[in-house]
This record gives sequence, structure tokens and C-alpha cells, in this order.
Amino acid sequence: EELLALQLGILSARAERDLQEIGYAHDWSGPRLAALRAALPFELTEAQARAVADIAGDMAAPRPMLRLLQGDVGCGKTVVAAHAMAAAADGGFQTALMAPTEILAGQHALSLERLLAPAGLRVALLTGGMQGAAAVRARIAAGEADVVVGTHALIQGRAGFHRLGLAVIDEQHRFGVLQREALAAKGACPDVLHMTATPIPRTLAITVYGGMDLSLIDELPPGRLPVKTSRVSVAKTPDLYAYLREQAAEGRQAYYVCPLVDESDV
Repeated sequence: EELLALQLGILSARAERDLQEIGYAHDWSGPRLAALRAALPFELTEAQARAVADIAGDMAAPRPMLRLLQGDVGCGKTVVAAHAMAAAADGGFQTALMAPTEILAGQHALSLERLLAPAGLRVALLTGGMQGAAAVRARIAAGEADVVVGTHALIQGRAGFHRLGLAVIDEQHRFGVLQREALAAKGACPDVLHMTATPIPRTLAITVYGGMDLSLIDELPPGRLPVKTSRVSVAKTPDLYAYLREQAAEGRQAYYVCPLVDESDV
């Protein structure tokens, strides 16, 4: 009974939102989207094509999209989102992509610049610690950036958009509900696309019980090696170091992640 009440409550809230909120009906036959598709040096996987079709159906409808794009690292979520960005730009709308860290935001900005350059989209990066942030905010507010990639700086009071039509939130579980809502509030009922490679129980519950639509990318592009995860016990730590030295001697790379216990200058 409790599960039924929860599901009915979420579905009721969603139905009310769909009736009250009027979104943008985007045209998916515009020149910028066509230019992006023509410039891609690879074919989309079947899973990517399904996700693009799901998003196209949402964005063509007159109600705001609320969709979760889920897939492992390397499955191609960014190129799927780029299709939505190009479609939004064809209608004269801006896209905001919010990432939880400055490093990830910078990586997204670089990859989107390469993807969207053939379509003529202008990409801007806005983070809290960057120099020249005021000038970037001015460009965004004036509509001189089609895609804005940033961190929490996107939802700060001074950040404003000319015509925000699409909000993309990467690693959505790293943000609170109010933070995600604050980004959408920067526009007038924009379409919202969440992306994650790490779904948590609450996220899965939201999709299962009807709060968000779900698109699953369940295959990797050709040539991508599968991720292999292994657990090494403390007793075998010397063997791990020996393995890393062997890999480095063969010209491969490795990185070692450890928790930061004390502040340092490194």
C-alpha cells in the first residue's frame, strides 16, 4: 500500500506538471543538427540511436522533457546530449550543462567544442574559480554562447541566460534537488536531461515509479575495451606495485587515487 501511494503521488505530480507547464516544441530537422550528424566520424550505436530518438520525441512535444540518460563510462552519453543541444540551437535556444567539478566541466567543454564546431555552435565555460568570469557571464546573457558548460556557478544569482531551452545535468546524483531545480529555473520551463553512470537507489526509484523517463545506453561503441574491476588485498599490495611498474615499462599509463587526509600544496 505504501509503494502504491508513493507511485500514485509521483504520477499525479507529474501529470499536474505536464498540464500546467508548457514547454518548447523543438524542430529536429534543422540545419545545425543536420551538420552535427553529417560531421560525426562514426555511426551511432543502436543504443545511442534509441536514446536520441527518445529525446527527440520528448523535445518535439509541447511539454518539458524530464529524462534520465543512463550508461556506463565511455558509452557515448555526451554525443547523445550533443544532438539535443544542436536541436535546441536550431530553435534559437541555449543549453546549460552543469557538472559537479571544475575538471569535469572543463573536459565536457573541450569535447563539446570538438563535437559542435561543425554545427557552428559556440561553447562557453563558466566555473567559480576561473578568471574573466564576469565577461563570460555577459556573453551568456547576451546570447553569444549557444552551449554553456559549468559548475555550480551556473545557478548562482549573477548567472543569467538569454534564452535557456535545455538544461543538462551530468552526474545528477551529485546535486541536490534544489540545485537541479535552480538550473531549470534559469529558463522558462526548459527541457531537462539528467545523465549518470552511477545510478543510486533513489534515482532508480524515481524512474521506476514514474518521476522521470529513462533511456538506457546498454552497449559500448565498437573498439572500446570492457572495464575490468579487481579487488587487491593488502597482502598483495607489493604485487600490485610490481604490476604497475611492468605496465609503465611497456609504455602504458596508470593513475593512483587516494583520499586526501590533510590539506597540502600538491
